[in-house]
Amino acid sequence: MLICFTASHKNAGFDLLERLSATADGAARRMVTGHDAVQGAVVVATCNRFEAYLDLDRPEGESPVDAVHGAIRAVGEAAGLEAEALRTTFGFAHGNAVAAHLFAVASGLESVVVGEGEIAGQVRRSLESARRDGTTTPELERLFQRASQTSRKVKNRTGIGREGRSLVRLALELAESRVTDWAKTRVLLVGTGRYAGASLAALRDRGVTDVSVYSPSGRGAKFAHSHDLPVVAADDYARAAAAAEVIVTCTTADTHVLDRAVLAEGRELLARETSLPTIGAVDVAPEIERRQLVIDLGLPRNVAADIAEIVGVELLDLETIKFHAPMEEFGSTDEAREIVTRAARKFGDVAEELDLAPTVVALRSHVFDLLDGEIERARSRGDVDGRVEEALRHMAGRLLHTPMVRSREYARDGEQRAFIDAVEALFGVRAAESDAAGPAEASEQADRHPRRDAS
Repeated sequence: MLICFTASHKNAGFDLLERLSATADGAARRMVTGHDAVQGAVVVATCNRFEAYLDLDRPEGESPVDAVHGAIRAVGEAAGLEAEALRTTFGFAHGNAVAAHLFAVASGLESVVVGEGEIAGQVRRSLESARRDGTTTPELERLFQRASQTSRKVKNRTGIGREGRSLVRLALELAESRVTDWAKTRVLLVGTGRYAGASLAALRDRGVTDVSVYSPSGRGAKFAHSHDLPVVAADDYARAAAAAEVIVTCTTADTHVLDRAVLAEGRELLARETSLPTIGAVDVAPEIERRQLVIDLGLPRNVAADIAEIVGVELLDLETIKFHAPMEEFGSTDEAREIVTRAARKFGDVAEELDLAPTVVALRSHVFDLLDGEIERARSRGDVDGRVEEALRHMAGRLLHTPMVRSREYARDGEQRAFIDAVEALFGVRAAESDAAGPAEASEQADRHPRRDAS
């Protein structure tokens, strides 16, 4: 059974999203180990949402509430938040509504900026993270693979996303009234993660040529080299920040990378170099004010709120950007939502029993039955030392290896039907209807021949 609980810009404040985002790494593992019924979990955490997708294995008729509450407790304990407060904040979906929601999310229909392009990659990377953590399941694999396919279809068939809409592009649109000439604007990019590339592309599209990059993690050199940018060293960061007219931060750091102290220090350094009065205090005379725009795209927040106390500094963060998000373009959005609805309905039409475990069990049983017969024949013909039996078992293991690997790959791609048909065509094997009761029963059947295919 699929369950999803979600907090986003639509039902939660950015302070809460910030705390949840800070503990996203490892959240899936905590949920899976926190309750026996949680077989798998994938967490989607972005700058404006925290979502958990769970695959529950529960006896017929048993409520999933305990398992869901256990998962929420695991999230709350890591974030230092009360489980009850989270339960009243999270939105919930179950069954096929989970597919409808994720497909809409992956297509950018639930984003602050409708149609923004980064979310599809973030959803894909969430699944990859779950794979590395060992918390995905065939059903979650199928769900997320279909989400990626749906987002591509929405992008290709509608106007959604064609203009490269994103949070950073919206932020730069909001900055238009503060910037006289982008081509003459000095920009400091703080961060080298995946969002940094999108930020740089948006800046260059506006004609920005004077961009330098600083990485709090020390990985700036590689990003700078690949994007032909000058890199700012750690000991020159404060000065570079003060010298920039626009600062864009987009790191995944869990602490502030820019605050009043850093910028004030940089302004003092610049003042000494130019023999000008220090311009870090709030009572600086208007005639020597320096205007700076700081765009904070990080969650958790990259920039401390106290930076806005410095004269001439304006802070544009995610919460501010949210209030200026444009209305949906209803024609394209309606078409996109229809695609999502059809895809979700198709996902639900695939029977939950269409799992590869029964077919895998049937194939293994078929091979082992043949193996048992050949071993008996070998013994009757004088295989005293068991060498023939050992060779036969080794061959059976080698024969089954590739189908077992392919079964996982096909499940990952949501192509269970193709695998089932191939096994029937090649081996004449098809799982009986009674064997399709579910993964747990199939797993028990698979254990009837433990290690018989070992070489």
